[in-house]
Amino acid sequence: MERMEPDYRIGKVLFSGGEIGGRVKTLADQIVSEVSGRDLLVVGILNGAVIFLSDLVRRMPAELNIKMDFMSISSYGNATTSSGAVRILKDVNSDIEGRDVLIVEDIIDTGLTLSYLLNIMYTRKPASLRTCVLLDKREKRKVAAKVDYCGFVIPDVFVVGYGLDYGGKWRHLPDICAVEC
Repeated sequence: MERMEPDYRIGKVLFSGGEIGGRVKTLADQIVSEVSGRDLLVVGILNGAVIFLSDLVRRMPAELNIKMDFMSISSYGNATTSSGAVRILKDVNSDIEGRDVLIVEDIIDTGLTLSYLLNIMYTRKPASLRTCVLLDKREKRKVAAKVDYCGFVIPDVFVVGYGLDYGGKWRHLPDICAVEC
């Protein structure tokens, strides 16, 4: 007998594209004020953070010397909850030793992925290591993980849009929406 997948659909808009744009500008301004005059390596976590990272760095001035790199880390697969097993699928190409590094992530919930990532990155001896997350689902936190810059705190709902997906769907949406079953 074939197992039926739940019928998930896009629900309530939690944050509109306009709200997101305003918050991203504020985050960019905060980051620039703290790293002004230094080179910055921005590390985006694929795939979910690509749109957020792109908008964030485009709101930073040209005088700020920014380089970008990417990592891919898996803890969800095609599920709506984290498996708890964190794997690096693609590592950064850059040597981060002695560099100011900003990790850009789409969402933090349990904290397992970000905590795992920070532990790895600290062993590589960056000059500084900051984190910027678009969404913080604090109710789900299992381990502490340092969040320096946070876009929005959200309740315990599964969300899609603005880079976040469910099984590869709905990343392209300009708003962040709850998923309903």
